[in-house]
Amino acid sequence: MSTLYAIFLGILQGITEFLPISSSAHLILAPLVTGQIDQGLAFDLAVHLGTLLAVLLYFRRDVFSLTTDSLTALSKRQHVGQSPLALAVVLGTIPACIAGLLLLDLIDTHLRSVAVIFVTTLVFGILLGFADVTAKAERDLSTLTLKDALLVGLAQAVSLIPGTSRSGATITAGLLLGLTRQAASRFSFLLAIPITFLAASVKLLEVISTDAASIDWWVFAIGSASAFVTALAAIHFFLAWLNRFGMWPYVIYRLLLAAAIYWFLLR
Repeated sequence: MSTLYAIFLGILQGITEFLPISSSAHLILAPLVTGQIDQGLAFDLAVHLGTLLAVLLYFRRDVFSLTTDSLTALSKRQHVGQSPLALAVVLGTIPACIAGLLLLDLIDTHLRSVAVIFVTTLVFGILLGFADVTAKAERDLSTLTLKDALLVGLAQAVSLIPGTSRSGATITAGLLLGLTRQAASRFSFLLAIPITFLAASVKLLEVISTDAASIDWWVFAIGSASAFVTALAAIHFFLAWLNRFGMWPYVIYRLLLAAAIYWFLLR
């Protein structure tokens, strides 16, 4: 893989990982559109590490307070500060973990097709638009219940299907539950931390057991760095523009992407 293509894929991953437009779909489509070979497991690990570091850095204060309050709550055996939200994050992560363990082979072998990506891009784009228009958007994260967390977690599990978008599915679920855009988005970003860490850990184990010796460390580093920088920017601008533009720029993009997939790759 060339350095320029590694930078391109890193930027693509960084932009799409936290926006509701599906990073997995873009990484699957990229080789088809550019004529390049599939980037491989090691590179996927690299860009996931980059986006994980970006979200950890951006939400470092939240991560610190969630962790310290959870440890204090465990020692006191009662809720302390942000510990209820930390519990919600843990509960919201469980469905995707179970789905990943049970269905990962099915997803990798049968659901990475262009046809599946076309359907999920279109359907979940429409759902995101519907949620943004019809949701009451009255609740903040202090009102989040464990049932809410589980429902958003189930949406995150569905997002394992390429083209769905993890952030898109979780934000859609949050909006439909009455959360404000800010609350739904913040919870989505917090949910990204454990599930991305777990996904990166699984990929690391696979890389170690298969092709660790063949890793091009320069390409690995370039992909990770470009994903890190662009993910930081994507998170910042997404949150900054949330009230002004809502979800409709991403809904329109998904509809246009679905149309392009159908026209150029499926007809």
